[in-house]
Amino acid sequence: MAHQFSTSYLADSIALLRYYKALADRAMAQVSDEDLAREIDPETNSVAIIVKHMAGNMRSRWTDFLTSDGEKPDRHRDSEFEAAPETRAEVLRMWEAGWECVFRALEELADADLSRRITIRTEPHSVMQAINRQVAHYSYHVGQIVLLCKHFKGGDWQTLTVPRRRSAEFNRKVADGEASQR
Repeated sequence: MAHQFSTSYLADSIALLRYYKALADRAMAQVSDEDLAREIDPETNSVAIIVKHMAGNMRSRWTDFLTSDGEKPDRHRDSEFEAAPETRAEVLRMWEAGWECVFRALEELADADLSRRITIRTEPHSVMQAINRQVAHYSYHVGQIVLLCKHFKGGDWQTLTVPRRRSAEFNRKVADGEASQR
């Protein structure tokens, strides 16, 4: 993703979320179907479970975003960490459906909406606070997805950002307009 200068909080938030989604998309594309469901130990979630949790959170937070509490009564958060989706197709269906909720809600907002009051778990948030909360939450889990996928792929991993020991080359490409800074 090429970095675009912006003074719009909403435009930048949407671009940042699209960037994080793309990182996870590219990471998940590198691993096998089995690796999506693999846990590295009994206390660590698989990529599939992380996706299931994120999708549940996204649906809950962004459906009727301005008019209902962000923790929907039909969400059962604890169950998001049980019974991983069994196929790549199911993982990706959940993933895309969750992100569709995010982007649909955000793209309907205007700058004037940023100071509106919403609730998450009955706590008041400005729209801007709610967006910040979710950017932080999703980037945290995308980092987990990337780390797990990189671990499973090992030496065959194709880097998603600046390659190790190649910062100078990367910076030259950025300066020449051949690579993205973000």
